[in-house]
Amino acid sequence: MAIHTLLAGAASDGDALTAVVRHLGADSGTIHLIGDDGMLHLAAATPGFPEIVLKTIRTIPVGKGMAGLAVERRQPVDACNIQTDQSGDVRPGALATGLAGAIVVPIFRGNEVIGALGVANRAARTISEAEIAELLAAGRAIAALHCETATTTG
Repeated sequence: MAIHTLLAGAASDGDALTAVVRHLGADSGTIHLIGDDGMLHLAAATPGFPEIVLKTIRTIPVGKGMAGLAVERRQPVDACNIQTDQSGDVRPGALATGLAGAIVVPIFRGNEVIGALGVANRAARTISEAEIAELLAAGRAIAALHCETATTTG
């Protein structure tokens, strides 16, 4: 089933994130959205993140960490194993998650980047091009969810 079809019934960022993580067979995930202050704010996270990690990822500057870099670069940022990554894209705090294979993609609304969607696995994992395309499509579906929410609540 196409990922955008799975997300069609999502009532919240948490529902959407759960569907994405499950669909990709990942162990965890996050959604960050850009706030009025230009920073990325945690909109949803799967259960199990240590409190110290949640404190660190609640607000992320664009350009910092995998989520901030995905937004800044307007392209996916991944690590086969964040525990051993030497690229400089992975921040030291990511080690506390105990996760290994991870990817974060920008969330696009049209051509505008409005946030970041990330998934990770406990084991090392290389994300395929097809999975990256699915994540980008999921990001667009999440952006559409926010557009619908703004329309119905505004």
